[in-house]
Amino acid sequence: MQHPSRRAQFPAVPGVPCPRRSAPAAPAPGRLAVSCAPGDDRVRVTLRGELDLVSGNRLRGRLSEALAASASGLDLHLSGLSFCDCAGLSVLMELRRRALSESKTVVIQDTSPAIDRLLDLIGAQDLFSPSPSRPTQMHAAV
Repeated sequence: MQHPSRRAQFPAVPGVPCPRRSAPAAPAPGRLAVSCAPGDDRVRVTLRGELDLVSGNRLRGRLSEALAASASGLDLHLSGLSFCDCAGLSVLMELRRRALSESKTVVIQDTSPAIDRLLDLIGAQDLFSPSPSRPTQMHAAV
């Protein structure tokens, strides 16, 4: 059975073009592109696409390998992420915990608006900054 949102039809309004699939479709759910580039003592990891339960489970191993290959940690470039759910966020938090246990850091160098909003809502932006400006405890958004 086709999902109801896929069957939705937009009513024709005089003078207003009906939305069509003329623009490129968004990546399929769970699609994520990962690239890693080793530096002097850190590894640059760039993510593009969607970070969710499916892609997050696939990503864990790559992130573990990148962390192991670094001397001091990872620099994450997330400006290409169009979506991140709580499962994706869990992967990032788990990575941070593992890095700290190895005396390394995980720093988010750039984000997309979606990721920036998610981190802001849960108060986790400082957890991934190079030098926290306040204690690294998560707080509830007001």
